[in-house]
Amino acid sequence: MTKRLPRIADSEWRVMRILWEHGPLTANEVVHKLSGEVKWKSRTIKTLISRLVKKGAVSFRDEGTRYRYSAAVRESECIRSETQSFIRRVYQGAMKPALAAFLEGTDLSPEEIDELQDILAQKRKG
Repeated sequence: MTKRLPRIADSEWRVMRILWEHGPLTANEVVHKLSGEVKWKSRTIKTLISRLVKKGAVSFRDEGTRYRYSAAVRESECIRSETQSFIRRVYQGAMKPALAAFLEGTDLSPEEIDELQDILAQKRKG
């Protein structure tokens, strides 16, 4: 049985991206890294970290006077879960119309088209 991934809110994704890229970090280090990206108060960011800990998306290590936070779930798993959730909600789980909508609304380079064709060829092989 696969582990159920926590539902991550839009604002929490900002914190998770910092932890995936730079973690483990203290709460103040997360605040510092986000300071150029968002106009949130330090308290807001620390609240988001606490919510992510409660959800099981972030773990922490006690270092005496502070905690050091790390992502407890892999980024690729969260992206896959969020993508599947989106396709279920918006396209009733139908992949073909979802892919068609993304492809029709996107400018792709020849290299990107080649990569997508390779992915589809691999899918065909199983």
